[in-house]
Amino acid sequence: MGSIFSAIGSGINSVVSAIAAVIMAIVGAITTVIVTIFDVIVDILCCRCCGSRSSGRRTGRSRRGRRSGVY
Repeated sequence: MGSIFSAIGSGINSVVSAIAAVIMAIVGAITTVIVTIFDVIVDILCCRCCGSRSSGRRTGRSRRGRRSGVY
């Protein structure tokens, strides 16, 4: 008799664990999307994405061009 109740309890435990795993996956996906959107908005509002980064890239390219010309 005890093994029957143990099997029923294990089945209920498995169902609850599966539902919890699905909910955790959904919450993780929603959190990732929200954080990504927030990061994009912050990058757009901040001058890093179009100011210092692009000027640093231009400087790096011009230095490489000069070095290749010297060699």
